[in-house]
Amino acid sequence: KEMEKSLMGDARNRTAAQEFTLEGFPAVQHLGKVLFLVHLLMYLASITGNILIITITWADHHLQTPMYFFLSSFSFLECCFITTVIPKLLAIFLLGRQKISFAACITQAFVFLFLGATVFFLMAVLSLDRYMAICQPLYYPTIMNPRMCSLLVTVCLVLGFSLMVVPVTKLSQLSFCGSHVIPHFFCDLGPLINLSCSDIRSIEMLAFGLALFILLTSFIITIISYSNIVVTIMHLPSAKERQKAFSTCSSHLIVLSLMYGSCVFIYMKPKGKNQLYSNKEAALVNTVVTPMLNPVIYTLRNKQVHQALRNALTRVRLQK
Repeated sequence: KEMEKSLMGDARNRTAAQEFTLEGFPAVQHLGKVLFLVHLLMYLASITGNILIITITWADHHLQTPMYFFLSSFSFLECCFITTVIPKLLAIFLLGRQKISFAACITQAFVFLFLGATVFFLMAVLSLDRYMAICQPLYYPTIMNPRMCSLLVTVCLVLGFSLMVVPVTKLSQLSFCGSHVIPHFFCDLGPLINLSCSDIRSIEMLAFGLALFILLTSFIITIISYSNIVVTIMHLPSAKERQKAFSTCSSHLIVLSLMYGSCVFIYMKPKGKNQLYSNKEAALVNTVVTPMLNPVIYTLRNKQVHQALRNALTRVRLQK
């Protein structure tokens, strides 16, 4: 009878995962209102910067080039990516722990991972675009035509979706018993896997393999592209041209370093005692800091964009 009761209780626990609790940052909850304001301003700055890039790119015909098409696609994905996570984080800072239904949690995990993977593939495409523009300028207009640009973005989206649908489907089939408190500020794959009472070895291996594939593929493409770009830049006759090219490349590499660094720290690090807690800080870099810096680093310091902004402001004044 005792065994029967134990089995019944275990079954109840296994089916009781109707909702989870996002723990957030209990150690700094006393600073909740200040952190809410800081992160709200960063979120609004990121959304405003990325929407500005999208608007200017589509409004100014001088910016309707492959590079700015990829950058506007990147900005759109960044807006969706941070909106998946930040509103819940703001609620945590303002109100403390937040409940989230099982379905909403799985959906958030999928959308976050799908958009994150797509962004990495798109970063690789951006690197290839810069390689073609600098190293193969004669072939660049022919190869990077509007159809090819749309196809490359579509391939990034399809790859991101296809690769992430499998682990998240497996995640949704796991049993969850015991604590339903997620020691994070959103539903990420790792913390959810660790809450499960099922055999998690296969999904852990799958998640690690996919993270390795996504990061390594985009990293290798980027390294090869930029190695060729550096060699080409070094052969440029004018010092001014070299400085301009290096400036563009360094901007791209700063963003890449932040993205790769935080993702390697989160998804590729061996298990450790304080892994989940340290991952929260790394995830903040990935979901709050980098998206806010991207518009500034990539586009808003660009002279073409400055000119497009001036043209737009002039048109607004003339209409008045």
